[in-house]
Amino acid sequence: MDGSFIVVPKDTPSSSVTTTTTSQEQQALTTVSAATTATTTTATTTTTTKTIDGKVHTSKTESTESTATKSLLQKELQALSTPNKVFQNWAKTFRCVPEQYYTPTTEEEIVKIIHLARISGKSVKAIGTGHSPSDLACTDGFMINTDKLNSLISVDEEKMTITVQAGMKLHKLHDLLELHDLAMSNLGSISDQSVAGIMSTATHGTGAEYPSMCASVLELTLITATGETISCSKTEKADIFNAAACSLGALGIITQMTLQCERAFRLENKQEPAKLNDVLNNLDNIIHSAEHVRLWWYPHTDNVVVWRANRTTKEISLPVLSWRSSKWFAVHVYEGLLYVCRFIPRLIPTLSRFMFWATQSKPIERVDDSVKVFNFDCLFSQYVNEWSIPWSRTAEALRALDHFIESGSVKDNKDQDKSATTKANKDAPLYVHFPIEIRFVKKDDVWLSPAYGVDSCYIGIIMYRPYGMAVPYKRFWAGYEKIMASLDGRPHWAKAHSVTPEGLEESYPKMKEFSAIRQRLDPEGMFLNDYLRRHLVVPK
Repeated sequence: MDGSFIVVPKDTPSSSVTTTTTSQEQQALTTVSAATTATTTTATTTTTTKTIDGKVHTSKTESTESTATKSLLQKELQALSTPNKVFQNWAKTFRCVPEQYYTPTTEEEIVKIIHLARISGKSVKAIGTGHSPSDLACTDGFMINTDKLNSLISVDEEKMTITVQAGMKLHKLHDLLELHDLAMSNLGSISDQSVAGIMSTATHGTGAEYPSMCASVLELTLITATGETISCSKTEKADIFNAAACSLGALGIITQMTLQCERAFRLENKQEPAKLNDVLNNLDNIIHSAEHVRLWWYPHTDNVVVWRANRTTKEISLPVLSWRSSKWFAVHVYEGLLYVCRFIPRLIPTLSRFMFWATQSKPIERVDDSVKVFNFDCLFSQYVNEWSIPWSRTAEALRALDHFIESGSVKDNKDQDKSATTKANKDAPLYVHFPIEIRFVKKDDVWLSPAYGVDSCYIGIIMYRPYGMAVPYKRFWAGYEKIMASLDGRPHWAKAHSVTPEGLEESYPKMKEFSAIRQRLDPEGMFLNDYLRRHLVVPK
């Protein structure tokens, strides 16, 4: 495809529809055509749809005309559908079986899927790569895989912007940008996700002067629950844009995005070992010591890796490979040792010290293209959790987390006597995996960004699943969330968390405005699933 979309005019039936029709089907064609061109009402059905606790319910009464429309849409969409397909996320920690699994190639087909869902009383959820370590993408209704909505629409080299279909994977976006001497200003750890996926969950990289990636969105196109196509930007339909730039799929299906980029660049990356207390006592200077700074703390030790990267014009220079940096050691040996620790958890602190010595105890330097420096291997299946807090509370959070891991108890912020807190709680210490990753993000103005209005530190914790085997993590998660919530924390949207809608309304100044937009665009809750009801819908 060349990035353009084919739209069927109102008076032209789709080419996939047979030309021999009954009178009822001929009437249905008018309805399908109207849906394709984003008509916001369905006059040919008497189906009554109600919303009860955010769920879509449809009465059994359908007109003959509605039945014919439904039948015709099902025929048209059959080639795009895989019924009873099992969906599971990348880490294989969440799964679902949607009633229909669609893989459309055009906006017109998405409109038809939405129209069919509306007259059938089904929910709709779009997915990209399925990298979210939560049930954010899950549904038992209609699932839309956006993989084939992956074309380049336009590039403006002078303004350094690119417009793409929102199902495009980041690694393809990078390849296209490279052809035009452009690059994204900041990236997260991987590039397997779709463009819409990373923006809709406020995925972020690290850098004191660099906001979350959704702040780079300039314009977007959204298809709503009525089949209406809305184009919006910071200056056009700004309220919808501010809500949709990070919207968790709750407002509709995003089909296009225009992104702000910059000239392609290389990064000089230096990482060196340090001690936790030294880092925490000098944190503000470290945060601003390079354009991009991240920390990897190895729990059960006081070892930290300080990772820095700055733009450079130097030639590409890669570190000399050794057994310590080889994939067989960093991935396969580590996974095998973690598997042993499933049966002998007390070995985890020793493993943490050994792996730091083997892989991070010496400085490492390299120069490479920005994408290759920003991205790295996330190894294998894992449970992860991540929250943001204000920069100013980073040291407090990490000290509280260290205390929790070693003592098994969460210290009350009001209690300054650490020994008394530990003595009063006889919980056993935890055994947790490394690394705990700390990244820094500039504040932005995207309504549901965890960095909305505040310079933020993201602290991410992890428990690997060696060979896909389960490991205990819930106690670690519960204490971590208690600590982060006490420090004005906001959870990363892609991760599984326990914050209620009421709690999120307190954390996000624009949550009520977002909810009003959602109610306006999707009053019957077509795009809601269990995750969104759990976190966005305040019970009445």
